[in-house]
Amino acid sequence: MKHDLSNRAATGHVTLVGAGPGDPELLTLKALKAIQRATVVLVDDLVNEAIVGYAPPTARIVYVGKRGGCKSTPQSFIEKLMVTAALEGENVVRLKGGDPFIFGRGGEEVEALQAAGVRFSIINGITAGIAAVSSLGVPLTHREAAHGVVFITGHAKPGSSGTDWRALATTARQARLTIVIYMGVSGAAHIQHELLYGLDADTPVAIIQNASLAVQRHAVCTLSELQATILREQLASPSVIVVGDVLQGLLAAGLEVSDLSRQNRAA
Repeated sequence: MKHDLSNRAATGHVTLVGAGPGDPELLTLKALKAIQRATVVLVDDLVNEAIVGYAPPTARIVYVGKRGGCKSTPQSFIEKLMVTAALEGENVVRLKGGDPFIFGRGGEEVEALQAAGVRFSIINGITAGIAAVSSLGVPLTHREAAHGVVFITGHAKPGSSGTDWRALATTARQARLTIVIYMGVSGAAHIQHELLYGLDADTPVAIIQNASLAVQRHAVCTLSELQATILREQLASPSVIVVGDVLQGLLAAGLEVSDLSRQNRAA
């Protein structure tokens, strides 16, 4: 019996799959093939059900949602599920929104798999920060407007001091960087206040909710209007906040989200 278990463990495998920002058509072919081969699929919150539907009918689907401010499956429990299933010989897909290694706790999960001696692989996905600005027809970098981009979380780990937004603002101004903030809506007032120490009040900002989905909404404003705009437009999580001069054209045009959505669908 011990020999059989050892053989099964040797065949077990975990694939951390990035499901992308939500639109099923943004899933990579490699991700699709991995999902179609899975025997167990551990699904994060916000993953589109159409993507889950690519799993075989015989696959065991387990929802292990994790979302800021909501009741979540403990990370330690998710890691235990992955390891246990793989050691039982299962072909496990850990299906994660966006990219597994951009605010997806993929690093923590890889550490758990390595510690248990479980074979694994990674399949990248399009992260929401890229999909959000692309849906507006805006780049994250531009030779004239932005020489780089910073992806950063607006949600500090409990017990930590979080991001030094003032230092980041100063660096972004000096180095001409675009700032892309994940999980920042709930702390937008604080983020706005701190960024204004290093960035001009009229710095363009975009808030994009449900990036890439048919229900996507966005608002463009100045940094000084960030919190007021979120409240007025009733924008909520999941949203990405983008700060930087790459948005100057949108700010000047004053385009409504419905206009851009229709243009993108027509294209």
